Order: sequence, then structure tokens, then C-alpha cells
Amino acid sequence: MRFSNTFLDEIRDRVPISNVIARRVSWDKRKTNVSRGDYWACCPFHGEKSPSFHCEDRKGRYHCFGCGVTGDHFRFLTELEGLSFPEAVQQVADMAGMPMPLADPVMEKREKERGSLIDVMEMATRFFQDQLQTANGARARAYLRDRGLTGRTIETFRLGYAPDSRNALKEFLAGKGVTKEQIEACGLVVHENVPVSYDRFRDRIMFPILSSREKVIAFGGRAMSADAPAKYLNSNETELFHKGNVLYNFARARRAIQGPGRDAQDDSASGTIIAVEGYMDVIALYQAGVENAVAPLGTALTENQLELLWKMVPQPVLCFDGDGAGIRAANRAAELALPHLKPGRSVRFALLPDGKDPDDLVRDDGRAPFDKVMSQAKPLSEMLWNREINTGKFDTPEARAELEARLKQLVAVIADENVRRHYQQDIRDRLNAFFQPQFQNRGNGERRGFNGRAGRDNAGKGGPKSPNVISDRLARSGLVRGHQDNTALRESVLALTVVNHPSLMIDDYDEIAAIEYDSKALQRLWSAMLGAAAAVASQHLTREYLTERLEFEGFGPLIQSLDQQVRNARLWTATEEAAMEDAREGYRQALAFHKRAKALRRQKIELEREIALATEAGDGEAMVQLMRAQQEVHFEGVRLENQEAIIDGFGVLSGRVKGAANH
Repeated sequence: MRFSNTFLDEIRDRVPISNVIARRVSWDKRKTNVSRGDYWACCPFHGEKSPSFHCEDRKGRYHCFGCGVTGDHFRFLTELEGLSFPEAVQQVADMAGMPMPLADPVMEKREKERGSLIDVMEMATRFFQDQLQTANGARARAYLRDRGLTGRTIETFRLGYAPDSRNALKEFLAGKGVTKEQIEACGLVVHENVPVSYDRFRDRIMFPILSSREKVIAFGGRAMSADAPAKYLNSNETELFHKGNVLYNFARARRAIQGPGRDAQDDSASGTIIAVEGYMDVIALYQAGVENAVAPLGTALTENQLELLWKMVPQPVLCFDGDGAGIRAANRAAELALPHLKPGRSVRFALLPDGKDPDDLVRDDGRAPFDKVMSQAKPLSEMLWNREINTGKFDTPEARAELEARLKQLVAVIADENVRRHYQQDIRDRLNAFFQPQFQNRGNGERRGFNGRAGRDNAGKGGPKSPNVISDRLARSGLVRGHQDNTALRESVLALTVVNHPSLMIDDYDEIAAIEYDSKALQRLWSAMLGAAAAVASQHLTREYLTERLEFEGFGPLIQSLDQQVRNARLWTATEEAAMEDAREGYRQALAFHKRAKALRRQKIELEREIALATEAGDGEAMVQLMRAQQEVHFEGVRLENQEAIIDGFGVLSGRVKGAANH
């Protein structure tokens, strides 16, 4: 149905948007100004603890400064409550006390036909329910009883039985005055190359499939005969039913999580939506007290079904069997979700014990085992990471590079730029931890390479000594000092330049996000800074905004320490007072030196590993070559320390003067 702009504007004007939203949120009393029609709350679209969701009655709009959602009365109802646009208009019109306008004749006729088809589906549902209670339905009742379903559960889900007859349903409906065309339009009969149609569902337990408005729009049938060509059979596509756009138990699950007393921050099994495999899983969970489960209709999860899940909760849980097939299905779902991730919107994965399904878990011991599985649900990022690192060994540079390339390729499909940046950062953090040098010097002299073989120094045994001793100057250098907690001056310059001049991130975000610090404190600062930058539009990314956010998160003392360090060294390009041109040039120089220092240290670590292996093998010739190469790396590190390009030659535009730098 199409609505005129005049009608939509009128009902929007009559109903304050705060009245529409207030049914789903609790207004923050401290920030809300009711007299001005200015309201604040914790966002219902994503989990948060401080209110960043804002709506103004004067403008008739809402906006979340956390996840970025925005819209009017109708969008709030369609996106959060899963209503169609006409349903949202109807709800606001009811609140305004205005009648809905008449549809045009063509749409009116189509809606009337849909309504008549829904009436036919309701007749069929009652027919199947009645048949379940007859003598013909005895085997079906026994099956449901063996599956542990109570009479109340069977009634709640309106389960029924389609008798083993080619014409039972067709004749019943014809006797009620339903036309042949209507029966066919509902998908209740089939032809299959014969002139006379016959019942589609025969000798099957029937599961009615409901729309979001809780009207029967289709059926699923479970065969009672072991010889049936298909164990489960769904209705075909009709005017009422499009399989990829529907979730079994959608309306009931949505109602369960929206019930009174529900906490929007509840992350337990009963506080989210759980997608399981089939009808019986949903029904068994419901009987055990888990009323918020849904299921796709006999196929893999589709994009539209994923959108339905997100309309209900920002992070639904996808539940899969723990066997090989279940894990493959989970991986497909992970790849399906990736392109559609948004701030605060993702999925989690719960893997069942191998060989078990939800029905098995709750049938004997109630919901406790299933709740335990839900409590161990993994985020999407962890699912992807575990999949990739379980594909093989990474004992060579080529294998490690391949892993990194695969992970980068995976997250490149994320459409939302902010989410993609954070996934890229997450990958870098995981790879850094995963590829921490496995070669270590041990107190007992034992050495261990990447291949896990152990060896010992030959010192004192006539063999060449491994060159572990380094000069005091090199020990104080940024090349080695990065291993310690003290922040290397080069890293301090790099970090403080970006903090004081955040506009650098607008042009070079990917490069800045890829910077790897040795200092643990700077690693934490960098992660917080990237998160703060991703949460705001580029025009609002100022030094004042960034430092305020970082100080709020407890990084104020660290920033002051970095500032004092670079001022003592008179590195003007990193300070707040530096002109943008100087800051950019200083940043580029510092980054180039930082990358070179990291490369040298990687060479040093690799050489130490090879020296340990050569020492163990007693390969004197290789030892000589490796020690020579290590000495060259050492001298290169010394030369790097002596270079002062980042100290001198810049700062003219900043008005740099001689003498110590002052605040």
C-alpha cells in the first residue's frame, strides 16, 4: 500500500517520536529534558552502558552517537520491531487516532486475495490438528510422545497430521467452499504431470509456519514413512510464503525477548535470539524454557534471514552441531555475515557437543546443558581466526604470510569502514601474539627453535660462542629497548605526533592502524585511539576530541609522559604547537625509521634462531657466516641510532626556536 506524504507527515506530527520509542527504552533522567522534548537513553539497537541514543520531538528524529543508527517513527518500528512499513504506519496511525487511507483498487484486490489465502491456510491448519487426534494420527502422536513433547507443547505449536491420502485435504477444503485456484495458490496441492492435482502433504507430521503477524503462511511436513523420498518437505513458494525470508518461530521468539522485565543488556541464553537447525530443536528448547529460538526452513541461513535476526537483537547466536558438517555450516554462516557487519551488530557461534543436537541436550537434563553451551558462544572474529589457524602448520615465513593474506582477504569484504578497521586491527593483534618468537634464551642455556628442537650453547666446550653479548649503546637503542617497558623515543615521537595531529589519520588511516609498537603501553593507547577515531566522523576528529576520549580511558598520564619525553629531546614536530606540514614530515620520517628498526630486529631474531640450529648441528662454516651477518645487523642498528633526521631540519613553519622546549 502506498501512502501520501501528507498523510505520513500528519500522523508524525500528531505523535511525538518519544512516545513511539518510550515503549522500548527507559529515558535517562540526568540527560533528558522533557520540557524541551529532548530525550536520551541507552541505545536499543546495540549494547551500551552509558546513554548515547538521542531523540528530539521537535525534529521527529532519533540518532545514536554510538552505532550511528538514525531515522523517524516508522524506521524505528521497522528496524527494531521487525514490522513491515504498512504495519508501522498502521501502528503510528492508531496512536494518532487517524484511520488508514483506502488503498488503490489494484492493491486492494491483491490484499483481499492474500487475506483469503490466509483464511484457507487457517482451515488447513485446523484440519491437520484434528487429524492428529483421530485413529489415523495414532502413529504420529506416538512419535511426538517418544520425542518427549507434551500435549500443551503440541497445542502451542499447533502441530498436526496429514493423512496418507491423495485427496483428504483437497476434498475437505472444497467442502468448505474453497476454490481450486485458491488451494493451488496456497501450495497445498501439486500436479506432477497429471491432469488432476493431489495433496502435497501425505502421511506427515505437520508444522505450521507463521508470518511476523502470526498468521499461518506455509507448512513443514516430517515424513512418517522411512521410504519417503524427502524426510522433511516444505511448502513451495507462494504469494504468502518466500522461504528465504522467513524464520520458524520468529514471532514467538521476538515476543519472548520483548516481554516485561527483559534487560536490554542481558547476554544470557534467554536474552538473545538463538538460531538452531530445525523445527524439533526449536520446539524442544521451548518446552525446556528456552522460548527465544528460531530456525531456517530446511536450508542454510540466508541474508534475509540474517537481517530478520538483526532486527530482533544486535548479536544473535547461531547454534551448530560440533561435528564436521556443523562446523562447515558455521563457517559458511560466518562468511555470510561478514559483509553486513555494522557497529554493534554481529553474530556469535555456539557449537554443540559432537553428535548432539539441542533436542538431545534438553530432553534428559533440562535446559542447563544448553545454557552452558550458550555461555561459551564465540564471537565471529574468533570463529574466523580458529578456522584459519587450524588449516595447517605455520613454521615457515611463506606459510605465515599466506595465513596473513587469507585473513586480510576475509575481512576486506566488510562493507562498514569502521568495523573493517577494527577487524584489521584485531587480525594484527592476533598475528603478533601468534607469531611471537618461539626461540627464547633459557636460564639453563637451553635453546629451542621454531621446530621445537632443543639444543645447548657450546660455550666452554670448545665450540664457537653464540654472540648474545651486545654493546651498552645498542642495549640502550630503540632497536632493543622496545623489548622493555620503557618507551623508545622513536615510538614516542610516532605516537604523540598522531595524537597531537589526528588529521593524519584521515589520509593515512590504514598505514597508521598497521603500526606495531613494542611498548605495551603504546599498544593499549593505539588500540584506544583507533577505536575513538572510528567512532566519529572525520570532520569531528580533532585533537581536543581525541585527547578527551583518551584521558577518559585513563591514558592522560601516558600522554603527558610522552609529551615530556619528546620536549626534553626537543623534537618539535611531535608537539601540539607544530604546524601541520612539519608534523606530517616528521611523522613520515619517524615511521620510516620505525619500520627499519622493526625489520632489523626481525633479522636479528631470525639470525639468533639460525645460529642456535647451526651450533646444535656443529656447522662451523655456517656459524662464521651467520655471525658475520649478525654483526652487520648490529652495525646497521648503531648507524640507525646515530641518524638525527627526525630531530634536525624541520620545524620552520612551527616557529621553532633554539633552547629547551617548553609547554
